[in-house]
Amino acid sequence: MIIGVPTEIKDSERRVGMTPTGVDELSAHGHRVLIQSGAGVGSGFGDDAYRAAGAEIVAEAADVWGGADLLVKVKEPIAPEYGFLRSDLTLFTYLHLAAAPALTTALLDAGTTAIAYETVQLPDRSLPLLAPMSEIAGRLSVQVGAQQLLGPVGGRGVLLGGVPGTPRGRVVVIGGGVAGTHAAQMAVGLGAHVTIVDLSIPQLRRLDERFDGRVDTRVSTRSTIADLVADADLVIGSVLVPGAAAPKLVTLDMVERMRPGSVLVDIAVDQGGCFEGTHATTHTDPTYRVHDAIYYAVANMPGAVPLTSTLALTNATLRYTLALADRGTEAALEADASLRAGLSIRGGEVIDTRILA
Repeated sequence: MIIGVPTEIKDSERRVGMTPTGVDELSAHGHRVLIQSGAGVGSGFGDDAYRAAGAEIVAEAADVWGGADLLVKVKEPIAPEYGFLRSDLTLFTYLHLAAAPALTTALLDAGTTAIAYETVQLPDRSLPLLAPMSEIAGRLSVQVGAQQLLGPVGGRGVLLGGVPGTPRGRVVVIGGGVAGTHAAQMAVGLGAHVTIVDLSIPQLRRLDERFDGRVDTRVSTRSTIADLVADADLVIGSVLVPGAAAPKLVTLDMVERMRPGSVLVDIAVDQGGCFEGTHATTHTDPTYRVHDAIYYAVANMPGAVPLTSTLALTNATLRYTLALADRGTEAALEADASLRAGLSIRGGEVIDTRILA
């Protein structure tokens, strides 16, 4: 099979769909790998490293897309790439189609087989291809939130850990999944006062045990969230409904009650966001104000640490990429229910109807 890895063109996206190590594995299985020249530079992997691993370096995106049977990316295609979609192509990448109706239409019109990293699901309901980016986004959310709280950039002027004789910053994490857990871990490490909100009491019990009582836990209700948000310095939105749009759990009325310069980081922005008023931003222009609060809603947060992110992503995706290449798309999907759960669109039909909800 011919696998293509193009340069990512989303704003400030420096990740790449595969490392040279991944290319080496595919080459060892007898597959051809086309890498667009410069695709890995932002992650620290030059063309020579890919050549040494067995890749063919091609100059133009059109050559990668046009020559590949299986196209492996990081982020969803954006409008300049829609023309490369075709019916005999399998696309394997993050898609987040519930928040991307134009891309959904483009994939349907082209007849492309589209498999979404974020909905590949193991029998225990875990999401193995979303997890590494969720871990990174969760940890980054506290770093960027702490930065936005600084006075010179318009924040409240709060140090999350405080110092003796001053109050610690108050961090509220909405959603206790992978991203939320890693956000809480970072915030606790900085010395903040941390509260995690989740619908699942068993998950809250697990979090209480994991953090050995160093975080507060609350069952998610509208009034609970309203009270916590009003008193928060930093709110992390990490709600996930796999394949579907995120629910709006923080309303504009709640944001209006926050203290000026408080910060909200919406990790769920790829799925439409879990804060009312969220719209996707970029690394070059990451924030905007809602009432007197600061929203950070970068849609590719892990792209800020491309080396770490690319290594983590290839670690997770390679076994599935190998299965698609070795068996062929249809046979691989038939053989692996977890991979089949990621199938979003095929032959001009929506397979995962959650994207339409």
